[in-house]
Amino acid sequence: MDDHQQGRQRWRKGLWPVLILAAFLVLLLVVPPLVSIGRYKSQIIRLISESLGRPVRLSSVELRVFPWPGFEITNLSVAEDPAYGAEPVLHANTVRASIRLLSLWRGRLEIGTISVDDASLNVVHNGPGKWNLDPLFRTAVARAGSTSGASGSRRAVPLPYLEATNSRINFKEGAEKLPFSLVNAEFELWQESPGDWRVRLRGQPARTDLSLYQEDTGVVRLEASMQHAPTLRQMPVRLDLDWRDAQLGQLSRLVFGADPGWRGDLTGNLHLEGTAASAHIVTRLRASGVHRAEFAPAEPLDFDANCDLVYHYSLRSFEKLACNSPLGDGSIHITGDQSAVELAPRLTAELDHVPVAAGLGLLRTVRSGLAPDLQAAGTVSGKIAYDATIPAPVKSAKPSGSRHARPVEALSGPLSGTLTVVGLTLSGGGLAQPIQAPKIALEPVLPQSPDQRLALAGSTAVPLGGTAPMTVGMSFTIAGYTAQLRGQVSLQRARELTRAAGLAQAPALDGLAGDPLQVDLTAAGPWLVLQVAQPEVRMASVDTPAEEQTAAAAKAENTVAAKAPSTQAAVPPTADTLSGTVTLRNGNWRADYLASHVEIAQATLNLLRGELLWDPVSFSYGPLKGTATLELKTECAPDQTCRPHFTMALGSLDAADLQTAILGVQQKGTLLSSLIDRLHPSSAPPWPELDGTLNADTLVLGPVSLNLPSVQIRIVPDGAQVSSLSAGLLGGRLEASGSFTRAASDKDKPSYSFEGKVEKLSAAAVGQLLGEHWTGGTFNASGNIDLAGYTEKDLGTSAKGTLHFEWTRGTVSTKFAVGKSRAAVLPAALTRFDRWTGDAAITSGAVTLGENQVQLGSHKNSVAGAVTFGDPPEVALTASKQKIADKPAH
Repeated sequence: MDDHQQGRQRWRKGLWPVLILAAFLVLLLVVPPLVSIGRYKSQIIRLISESLGRPVRLSSVELRVFPWPGFEITNLSVAEDPAYGAEPVLHANTVRASIRLLSLWRGRLEIGTISVDDASLNVVHNGPGKWNLDPLFRTAVARAGSTSGASGSRRAVPLPYLEATNSRINFKEGAEKLPFSLVNAEFELWQESPGDWRVRLRGQPARTDLSLYQEDTGVVRLEASMQHAPTLRQMPVRLDLDWRDAQLGQLSRLVFGADPGWRGDLTGNLHLEGTAASAHIVTRLRASGVHRAEFAPAEPLDFDANCDLVYHYSLRSFEKLACNSPLGDGSIHITGDQSAVELAPRLTAELDHVPVAAGLGLLRTVRSGLAPDLQAAGTVSGKIAYDATIPAPVKSAKPSGSRHARPVEALSGPLSGTLTVVGLTLSGGGLAQPIQAPKIALEPVLPQSPDQRLALAGSTAVPLGGTAPMTVGMSFTIAGYTAQLRGQVSLQRARELTRAAGLAQAPALDGLAGDPLQVDLTAAGPWLVLQVAQPEVRMASVDTPAEEQTAAAAKAENTVAAKAPSTQAAVPPTADTLSGTVTLRNGNWRADYLASHVEIAQATLNLLRGELLWDPVSFSYGPLKGTATLELKTECAPDQTCRPHFTMALGSLDAADLQTAILGVQQKGTLLSSLIDRLHPSSAPPWPELDGTLNADTLVLGPVSLNLPSVQIRIVPDGAQVSSLSAGLLGGRLEASGSFTRAASDKDKPSYSFEGKVEKLSAAAVGQLLGEHWTGGTFNASGNIDLAGYTEKDLGTSAKGTLHFEWTRGTVSTKFAVGKSRAAVLPAALTRFDRWTGDAAITSGAVTLGENQVQLGSHKNSVAGAVTFGDPPEVALTASKQKIADKPAH
């Protein structure tokens, strides 16, 4: 055989394997679509159910060959154990189940891997130590034991390799679904070897009731291994948990449901090794660049806390706790344990030269309002021990003999030890001079707060510009603080301190000058002030059905209502409170909308919850002298307008003196024109919005005096509204209301509108006012008037209105009040009448009589006339040309 024939023979032998492989591939591509496995659906369901140990349901199943033989399953639902709820523990739209080929040689069909995508897994906690995944692990452990001890056809179905991608893990507490979840989760569970289980998890924390920047909540990674044991409590576990790339702003919003304004990077690590009976835990929490959102300090807060302990989950106890954290140039060391028998912790905290600046930085981070440039110096050292086995002392019910007694009382109890603050200095933040306290000792005291928390307290004396130092008492609990200030402080230092502390009451001290303030104040509040999260639409990347979003929002609303504090319960404050009194003597107050300053003989500022109340205020303002109160709301509902409210009680007033006080003018007689000129748009300083009541003994308005006037007035941005004016006038009563509207520009004029009535005026007094001699019964009238302008001339010529009057049993003398005869011009009908009633029109600077009726017995007449505005006014009355017909005699 030549070389050519040998080559062809070798080529034919090599071609057969290729043809066989090609035929096999054709069969794999052509045959599976032609094979219907619908009739095997029940067997596949049973196979997967036996593999997971739970009943399952699915919509359809298809045979898959590449890349590995198995099944394509749609709409897979794994039933939940009834003890943990009715919702499926797992639901996935697409599932791939791969077959173990080796099991086919044994005549069995086993699932090797179950891969799910876009799945939803529910993790349910239903009581201490009860989780819905426990039965799954129990089944897996039992199968691991039966696998090692069984053979033949009775061999148990092993748990397949489980993996999930792009999935969501929800957390439930019993039947209640919590708002926390893991999204974009990747999960793997497999058996490395018989009795050796591995878990791997990666996901992003999220909330279902809030919108979050998902990339800033960080990534949680978990890796764990578990060894076979007779019971879960004895199962050895090794677990590593990392939470990385978390931003404090979104992390706090995730945890608390609100953004307190914290910023920075946070990383947490946890390593656990042991069993539920005894596990060794090591944790590390690192934070860098911690600051508030409003500003970035020159030295942001950083810390690195490491803790080590042995935890007994079954007994709910721990031992050998040791936590260390460097802080600035100092350090904090915490040790302790909790007995499983007593369940009473014993803890010790040692502080070694911890800088006060670190505490200020922490406080500035968790709380807003503090001056960003406020600086602190000094250190804190000492040791505090807590032993819960020692009973807390009972506070004595004996009342204190003096309000200024020592605010706290040292004691021996579960809390012991001392912390010493050395070299405390506060500077910056608008403080003209630093505040210094050489040494402060903080010791345990009786509980001071309503929740009966143990506290550390101390006191010091700080000079603040008064004749004697200010006594400052401080009390700190784990939840909040209390500070008491008693003594004197200069007004300048008081303004500096309130602004440096970010207190809402700071504006109350603006414009004040005088002797040092006498202070008796108590400030209290929590370290953290968080708002309740309001339900809102979740972010779009969290794919949740609309009905579930609605249910979550309704549940969040119910939760907010359920957690709302009762107004009748005595609970610790949830926000900063400042209460007490501040007394000012020999002072003055100046505002740019007043012509001069207000002299204050004595005034007391009462700081109450939600308001500031100046009561009483003894003042003098030019010729005005009296007492007043001023109430300013510091807390107001969003849907309400809380204006300051004042009351003022004065003696006898003269309008000209009032003009001098308000406007600072020297000439009398021009009160109204000068006042409205001060309200000119281009020159008028803005007035604050105020509601108030003005009371006086008398108010002299030229020839008229108002007796015991009481005015309800509201000052608004575009003018003022007099809702009520009540006073005695000319022997009768005046009731009126009105409004004033400022000019919109310098080319416009201010406008006025008044309406009111007078009742039972003395006819003699009315006649005297008009330069007439009237006698008889009472005079009643009602009407309205509209005016506009700046000057008396403008007001007189623009006046328009109506007047209705009634005068009974009256007489108009034939002589003027000054004695001159006027018989030629006096209508005879007015010499004596039973009733005179009529209407008048106010226009062109005069009041002109319209239709009227003068009745004497059965005779009726009418008169004509007008009263022209002036000083004195001009009165002209004449007989009407038309006589009213008499009534027929009866």
